[in-house]
Amino acid sequence: MEVQRESAPIESSNIDPRVTRTRERVLSATQALLAESGLSHLTINEMSKRSGVAKTTIYRHWANRNAIVVEACERMSDDPEDPPNTGSLEGDLHAILTRLADLLTTAQWSSIMPSIIDAAERDPEIAEIQARIQSGHAAPMRATLERAQGRGEISRDTDASAVAAALRGPLYFRRWFTREPLDRDFIDVVVRGVVAGLHASA
Repeated sequence: MEVQRESAPIESSNIDPRVTRTRERVLSATQALLAESGLSHLTINEMSKRSGVAKTTIYRHWANRNAIVVEACERMSDDPEDPPNTGSLEGDLHAILTRLADLLTTAQWSSIMPSIIDAAERDPEIAEIQARIQSGHAAPMRATLERAQGRGEISRDTDASAVAAALRGPLYFRRWFTREPLDRDFIDVVVRGVVAGLHASA
């Protein structure tokens, strides 16, 4: 699905509060519908019904469905949190994965992401948003690994991207494939296994 034209930019200093409320209703409805039934079932009709905003009004603000989905996804890409500083690499990684586990079990984006990942295989614009969301979530871990490299706790040759995948991947697998608990014991196993491998190769 291609974006045929750009949505008209809105100058923040001149936004009518009614326009802000209308856009908010549509975007919130879009996120709720994505979480409930995924991207393949999302239509402008459904957005209109859920938000209470007329289709003609929706089309005045966005070029098409894709433009709305992109903006709704952008709202899920928050600024990354500061990396924890517990005093040890293992403690920092445990804190990061505990936070990720909490997001995967409570945040709306964890229900939305599977359909976004699917759409990203065929839509470069959605793929860009999906990559931005994941990059934001990965930022604290990258910073933590770089800090550990700087203080000599792990080798400077360590592939931080591969380590991040080894840490985050098991949580994604449990959340979206096996649906097993993302509990403290599981996080302990993941972190200790990866940290032991890092120290062994240092």
